[in-house]
Amino acid sequence: MNLHGHFWTIWPHLAGRIAPPRPGRAAPFRAVVEDPRRGPVPLSGARYGAGGDLVVVVHGMGGSHESAYVLRMVAAVRRAGFSALALSLRGADGSGADFYHAGIAEDVAAALAAPSLAPVRRIALVGFSLGGHVALRYALAPTDARVRAVAAICPPLDLDRTRAHIDAPRALPYRRHLLAELVRMYARVARRGGGPIPLARARRIRTIYAWDTAIVAPRFGFAGAEAYYEQMSVGPHLGRVTVPALLVAARHDPMVPLSSLEPSLRRIAPGGPVDVRIVDRGGHVGFPADARLGRAPGGRHPYDDVVAWLAVRLRAP
Repeated sequence: MNLHGHFWTIWPHLAGRIAPPRPGRAAPFRAVVEDPRRGPVPLSGARYGAGGDLVVVVHGMGGSHESAYVLRMVAAVRRAGFSALALSLRGADGSGADFYHAGIAEDVAAALAAPSLAPVRRIALVGFSLGGHVALRYALAPTDARVRAVAAICPPLDLDRTRAHIDAPRALPYRRHLLAELVRMYARVARRGGGPIPLARARRIRTIYAWDTAIVAPRFGFAGAEAYYEQMSVGPHLGRVTVPALLVAARHDPMVPLSSLEPSLRRIAPGGPVDVRIVDRGGHVGFPADARLGRAPGGRHPYDDVVAWLAVRLRAP
């Protein structure tokens, strides 16, 4: 089953590169987040459909609004009849304006406050991996009353535990991939003079801990990586989530192992707003079509089940 988890982590990524999902025509999305250190920082994304109820989809570490898993979720959202916004966190679009971290819920808040979204009546958030963590951070103190529900797919609830797993020797291929994507994003920032260390030094970083120590912590004012993990990890605060939240985890996820989630999951009160679903088949944000969370009418994939769960909350009085 461990091989199963690796397969469903790697294969959907490769398949998305070979044949990128095409969820339909999109319009560019633009917003601005006011950063206390940088001032106005642009955000971007793609809008699918307009008006009515909206599902905002947020990528994971190293991804963007064009990542295959994001587009697959957008396709599921559109099949259910909702409009969708695929959102890139700051710098994920390659703009070089800045870079993000795992607790940057202010980017979500700024996107929702964009004038172009003013006509939207009700909103749901879906985040993958790091983006799922960001969505849950937002759910601790939502700033927009239109947000009715969030879904987090394979989120790292304890940033330090997850970091330690990815920095271990057995996760070397995943760590190399993540760091390569982070360096690609950081290169644009560094060339504009916006990074805390030179690009050459960033290229020599070999662990997530070193990245967070040298780049994330100084940029965002954390005392160090440990302070970043302690202050931003959503796991200890799941009991404070104020909107209905669906948390989906894969039992054999090779990047965010279930063991790293269990201490946080024990903090969730039965009958509370957080609904936890552990999927026996699948990997990190990738699942076979029959690894269902429910049976959404006309559903083709677990992503359809996620949207069906959100739809009940979006359509509630």
